[in-house]
Amino acid sequence: MTDLHRKEIEIKKEQFQELVAELHSPLNRTSSSFKIWIGFLLLLMGTAAFMYVRQLRFGLGTTDMRDIASWGLYIADFVFLIAVSLVGSLITAILKLSNIKWATPLTRISEIIAVAALFSALLIIVVDMGRPDRLWHIFVYGRLQSPIVWDILVVNTYLVISILLLYIPLIPDIALLRKTMGHKPKWQQKMYKILSLGWQGTEDQVKVLNLSLKALMVVIIPVALSIHTVTSWLFASTLRPGWDSTIFGPYFVAGAFMVGAATVIVTMYIIREAYNFKEYITDEHFDLMGKLLVLTSLVYLYFNLNEFMVPAYKMKSGESAHILGLLVGDYSLMFWSVQIIGMIAPIFLMAFKPFRKPKPMLVISVLIVIAAFLKRFLIVTPTLLHPFLPIQNYPESYHHYNPTFSEMMITVGSIAGIALVISIFTRLFPIIPVSETAHEQGFPNEIINNS
Repeated sequence: MTDLHRKEIEIKKEQFQELVAELHSPLNRTSSSFKIWIGFLLLLMGTAAFMYVRQLRFGLGTTDMRDIASWGLYIADFVFLIAVSLVGSLITAILKLSNIKWATPLTRISEIIAVAALFSALLIIVVDMGRPDRLWHIFVYGRLQSPIVWDILVVNTYLVISILLLYIPLIPDIALLRKTMGHKPKWQQKMYKILSLGWQGTEDQVKVLNLSLKALMVVIIPVALSIHTVTSWLFASTLRPGWDSTIFGPYFVAGAFMVGAATVIVTMYIIREAYNFKEYITDEHFDLMGKLLVLTSLVYLYFNLNEFMVPAYKMKSGESAHILGLLVGDYSLMFWSVQIIGMIAPIFLMAFKPFRKPKPMLVISVLIVIAAFLKRFLIVTPTLLHPFLPIQNYPESYHHYNPTFSEMMITVGSIAGIALVISIFTRLFPIIPVSETAHEQGFPNEIINNS
């Protein structure tokens, strides 16, 4: 080896160590603002836990759900969280399998969002049960004819695959942490040692890792499509006006990709600003994610037109009350706000490049996420308030549904749980893939694995 070649290797090593130090910088921060943030999230989750204990004690009567509106904010939250979780397959699988390199800094962000949202979705389903102690009945006495059994099967399958897709690419980065985080507490060092699985970056290990990732990325796409399709069947398999639709499967999937992309944009903006990652999450990433969001929004807009135009044209007696309630009735303000502010206006704005800059994209994406949640509420609630058969001798209050403070706080707690998981993850593991970034910047395996 010549002196020149040896010098080049030393320069490369120094550059790689600088890259590692930059991407590991969030792990070494101890700011008071972060502690306040974590305390705030824990306060929200503690309030939610208190409200749930109260609900367990006094029953679902503490909510505003009654015999007519038997589903409410909890189910809307569940459908929303499942929708958000599909972002893992959109970014990690579809874009990566398409060999789109710019998505690399966003893959781990999307996967931790997916995993956290799935855990929260499973918990909110338990919250919605009047007798959570009977949850095991689904596994023991569940029938394959029941869409609920399909939903639980698909959600748990998707959760397992998402955890693997988060963990497997993380192994080489954990091996780096095992070497560089000797100053951390003993439990943390031990965790890195166990989770790294003895990774040395050998040719055989890299081959197995890459094959495993490709297999998982291929498998997760049909599973991801299935999870929201099956969730939609919980509604579409009924005869209720507003739910009795053949387009609910692709309609739910299109909406999930839209809100998932918007959630990633919000998260990547916060991470970029909080950890000064402007070099890795660039303006171009926001521009490209904006274009992707326009595409998914246009597809979702198409299904929204289908959802209402066909039944509105026929105006069957059962459908008319439901549609008029949305268009000009009690839910008209929320309905038109969702359509205009949460879909039509963002599509129009993001068609112009100045609105695909980081700050405009943050504002637009926040509006889309809020509108997406309200959209799920509109899917769940108004339909239930228009029962097929006339119901007599019910109190007038049963014909209306407004979430109680208890329901709202438990729902807020579920969102806070997602934020808590993501926040803690960024302080334990690099949120931007170190090894993948190094490979894309041209660092050889010898330097990555031996530095």
